[in-house]
Amino acid sequence: MTAASRHLGFATRAIHHGHDAYAGDGALNPPLHLSATYTFPTVEEGAARFAGEAPGHIYSRVGNPTTRLLEARLADLEGGEDALVTASGMGAIAALMWTVLAPGDELIADRTLYGCTFSFFNHGLARFGVQVTHADLTDPDDLAARIGPRTRAVFFETPANPNMRLVDIAAVADIARRHGAVVIVDNTYCTPYLQRPLALGADFVVHSATKYLGGHGDLLAGAVIGRREALESVRAVGLKDMTGAVLSSQDAFLVLRGLKTLSLRMQRHSENARAIAEWLATRDQVSAVHYPGLARFPQFELAQRQMSLPGGMLAFELAGGLDAGRRFINALQLVTRAVSLGDAESLAQHPASMTHSTYTPDQRRAHLIGEGLIRISAGLEDADDLLADVAQALASA
Repeated sequence: MTAASRHLGFATRAIHHGHDAYAGDGALNPPLHLSATYTFPTVEEGAARFAGEAPGHIYSRVGNPTTRLLEARLADLEGGEDALVTASGMGAIAALMWTVLAPGDELIADRTLYGCTFSFFNHGLARFGVQVTHADLTDPDDLAARIGPRTRAVFFETPANPNMRLVDIAAVADIARRHGAVVIVDNTYCTPYLQRPLALGADFVVHSATKYLGGHGDLLAGAVIGRREALESVRAVGLKDMTGAVLSSQDAFLVLRGLKTLSLRMQRHSENARAIAEWLATRDQVSAVHYPGLARFPQFELAQRQMSLPGGMLAFELAGGLDAGRRFINALQLVTRAVSLGDAESLAQHPASMTHSTYTPDQRRAHLIGEGLIRISAGLEDADDLLADVAQALASA
């Protein structure tokens, strides 16, 4: 595709960007490169590649033609200069953090985080001299009060996993920029189809591409998108030296396949999630529904500003608490009990019994995880079938 491709629509770029189907052997789909190492026509060419003075691949731990195409496509969709793909979403976060942080630095993170991200920050980074501070990033004033000269990075998810809290990306980025800290946004829930944090002032976007970007529950992958020079450091340090979290070319090929239907899938995910959320909002057994597409959602206006659609994730609180949550999950028949998200299948989990079961009730309260909180990843099934299953499970709860 030519420079004019930047004016093409999202779905067109997700299908075509970076691959010329008429080049090479004319394959419609980009080739899958199954090679660990790459040859040099001369020792001088090899030296130039190692020095970064000549283009070309060296070893698949730092790049492969298939993964490189995926990186180019993700960067284009997120509006970044470049991207780096990794073996998992946690691999992406770890590679980035091991590059931008050093002992003595402070990382400010939101109060609500994906459980493995929380563990990496507080049980991993903290062991090596990084101060981890949790703030309520839904309130920019709380960040302004806590940020200081040692703060090097601010990290958050929006919407947050699993309770759907939103963070004003532009407001947080403005505060962080004035203090010289980089802003890192986990955009897994939204994908670039619904939200583009870089355009709102973020420095880096991270993804678990295992989820919506892949879309079929058959791979593990992650990605970091941002400025080219910064990502060269993440590739050389965080990926190559610190984690080795290298994405296989086979999984990169599958993510490229997933991107082709991303826009269609996100539309359907959002439609199904909205239908479930609207129905739940009418039920007496439900004390709260957390979904950015509901007018009663406390951050509805912010969702309208920074998200093009409210997305396929929703959460709700059962008035019956812990026991009601367990009964609801066990009663589901069509919606599957599982802890991932973004698949064609609808998935549900009860954090207090599953992902956050190792927390004490006090710890769950501190991180805003209710005892009766249910998280649903609305899949691609027929909405009427999903609503019927949720209704019968709620009756059991």
